[in-house]
Amino acid sequence: MRSFALVTGNLDKWREAERLLGRPLERIELDLPELQAATTREVAVAKAAAAFAMVGRPVIVEDAGLELEALGSFPGPFVKFWEKLGGMESMCRALDGTPNRAATAVCVLAWTDGTTPDVRVAEGRVHGTIAHAPRGSSGFGWDTIFVPDGDPRTFAEMTATEKDLHSHRRRAWELAR
Repeated sequence: MRSFALVTGNLDKWREAERLLGRPLERIELDLPELQAATTREVAVAKAAAAFAMVGRPVIVEDAGLELEALGSFPGPFVKFWEKLGGMESMCRALDGTPNRAATAVCVLAWTDGTTPDVRVAEGRVHGTIAHAPRGSSGFGWDTIFVPDGDPRTFAEMTATEKDLHSHRRRAWELAR
């Protein structure tokens, strides 16, 4: 995977990928079309194909989702839209009144070098719960509300090294190697 460039405009995702890999990773910033699909996997595969078509060289993309069990796995790949429109507090409030705060953090890496017809995929999943209110100041995205199983803290209350021990992103990168 050394010759692949990570296509992302999200500097936090790129920095986390470099930390998880333990080496520099080339980053390409492109304005990729954002497929609206039911699964994070579908979105990542479409992005990888589009990125390769645009740059004509080996690329890897990442897409993350947050699946809330009480909401039938919604918002999944739509979590960033919920974050932008309603904020993380609103996601916490959406689960008020239900005892089920179970959630799954999903990271899908999709890559292609153009030599095979299929985009390859690695998916990391971490089970946890949604906090009653956002907590912590580290990380990015929905790190302030996701509490991984086995730890009482949100990702945003952990150091980067501590988050890496639980991370859906780490699990995906390990599978992609």
